[in-house]
Amino acid sequence: MNIITICARGGSQGVPGKNIRPLLGKPLIAWTIQQALASGTADRVYVSTDSEDIARVARAFGAQVPFLRPAHLATATAGKLPVILHLVEWVEAHDGPVERVIDLDPTSPLRDVDDIRACAAMLDGETDVVITGYASDKNPYFNMVEKKPSGYYERVCRPEGEVLGRQAAPAVYAMNASIYAWHRSSLASSLWNRPRIRLHEMPRSNKSANHEQRTPPRWQSHSANRRGRHHRHRSHAAVFGVRRTRVRRGPRCCAAGAKTGQIP
Repeated sequence: MNIITICARGGSQGVPGKNIRPLLGKPLIAWTIQQALASGTADRVYVSTDSEDIARVARAFGAQVPFLRPAHLATATAGKLPVILHLVEWVEAHDGPVERVIDLDPTSPLRDVDDIRACAAMLDGETDVVITGYASDKNPYFNMVEKKPSGYYERVCRPEGEVLGRQAAPAVYAMNASIYAWHRSSLASSLWNRPRIRLHEMPRSNKSANHEQRTPPRWQSHSANRRGRHHRHRSHAAVFGVRRTRVRRGPRCCAAGAKTGQIP
């Protein structure tokens, strides 16, 4: 059996109740559930949550919520992989063997259904894990530095030869955590335990408005729209109009407040 998992904790610190806040006429998590169902890549779509309210909404939009997540997996510091493993083990014990797991982040509604299908297709016999990301505008081989114990700064990565321009540096990508795909046999406690990782590249902007089960076609009153761009990679603050004095930037698109360390 192939399944899609959606992990939606109820206790968001950045934007309280974000997973079921209304977004263009429906709760935020509903966009991801409908994309999952429309993708045709899974036999069942499961939501793992600790919230009765999220569970009720998820069921209303067609997802299965077989239990409420235990408290130790619903903290702000709980990793995402243990949550997925907990859900998969329940499914195997009650619904049958699992062959493939695709995880969708509920706070990334601007993905395409075709992105989900592409990740499923990339997960072949020569691949352990598929991740998603976009071409980074910063490159650790060229224009990113780190502070050393000496107090001086050096490039994050040293290339084999001298890099005189960004175009000559190795290509790097920022993970957006929108989609992950595993074989059941490669689902492990750490993403990086598996060497055969492939990346499905997603664009920074989303200019098409008519894709199947597409996410919100128009975003109003955002700075990106004023620049004439529809961004797939947006923070919760932008989506919900919440002002935040400090935004943590990291390799996560359209999922502000979700930490990159959730899948270590």
